[in-house]
Amino acid sequence: MQSGDRSTILLEEAQAVIQAAMEKAREIGQPMNVAVVDNGRDLKAFARMEDAWLGSINIAVDKAFTSASFLMPTQELAEMTQPGQPLYGLETTNEGRVINFAGGIPLMRGEEVAGAVGVSGGTVDQDQEVAEAGAAAF
Repeated sequence: MQSGDRSTILLEEAQAVIQAAMEKAREIGQPMNVAVVDNGRDLKAFARMEDAWLGSINIAVDKAFTSASFLMPTQELAEMTQPGQPLYGLETTNEGRVINFAGGIPLMRGEEVAGAVGVSGGTVDQDQEVAEAGAAAF
């Protein structure tokens, strides 16, 4: 499927990413919120596991939004957005939707970003591990 000149994630693919992420979350015993956006940064699919924090819903969506917006994993933004670094203050842009810590990963189709997955509900390391499992299913 095309969105502009880039190939975007299909619903079935987004659901597979969510399923793989939730399997990893169950494996590590941490309920998570998992979001997938398309290459236009619009929400394509979302799941909230039982007992996952309500406060993490928007964080998961915004991690996916950030990763698709900047075409990189959100964990790569962590160092670049610290005081004195070149992207300091980036998280204040885009109506505050930019997340600068781990848990968001772009979903690549060849050399193009088809979308992104965002995960929130555990530690940043757990969020990253679950997001990586989801991305690996794409």
